[in-house]
Amino acid sequence: MSNPFILIARIRVKEGKVEEYLKIAKEADDAVNESEPDMLIHTFDQDPTDPLEFTWSEVYRNSEAMVHHLNNPPVQAYVEKHQEIADRFEIEIYGNITEETIRAIEDTNVPFKHFKTTEVGYIREKIFNK
Repeated sequence: MSNPFILIARIRVKEGKVEEYLKIAKEADDAVNESEPDMLIHTFDQDPTDPLEFTWSEVYRNSEAMVHHLNNPPVQAYVEKHQEIADRFEIEIYGNITEETIRAIEDTNVPFKHFKTTEVGYIREKIFNK
């Protein structure tokens, strides 16, 4: 599929591990910025009411970009390190993705929910088909 989509990853860091987590998050973000041109938006935010909660907001150009992201060695290192310093990691995807992408996400063993674009939603496809 060639359509863009949104990924939201919600993380809860263990008490006393925030500084360590911020370090690995920056390493991952820097690497993604350098090596993933089809990651259109990549933000990382701390919850304004809970200093242990963080959210990645990501927009991918297409499903292939997501598969590349999951196979990117710095991202794999982040996920591995994450296991030791976080209590929770959940992913939500908004938009249509390929079955290959779904399998790649499932292989991470990170819980995820997929919100497919349906007749109650829409995408401005003409913006992306220029």
